[in-house]
Amino acid sequence: MNRLAIRAVPIERAALRYTPAGVAVAQIGFRHEGAVTEAGSERTLDFEFDAIALGPVASALNVEPLGQVLTLSGFIAPRSRRSQRLIVHITEYARGV
Repeated sequence: MNRLAIRAVPIERAALRYTPAGVAVAQIGFRHEGAVTEAGSERTLDFEFDAIALGPVASALNVEPLGQVLTLSGFIAPRSRRSQRLIVHITEYARGV
């Protein structure tokens, strides 16, 4: 299973682009701040990550203001077929929560 759910804020975004088939593509940088419990201890997290969204989700995310808290759902995949670097693919999101 490859499923991700994370609360984050968009901090930067590239211009919305379109594939040759006309599908919207949004590339967005996010920042996550939070805490998790690991091995019985609380661990504070503060990091940035890149994400991509396609289609209607891309169009909707493109108009969300930077700094707005969003709950993102999706999966992690390599950036390309030849890459080992990962990127988050957002398949749905909600404000806040």
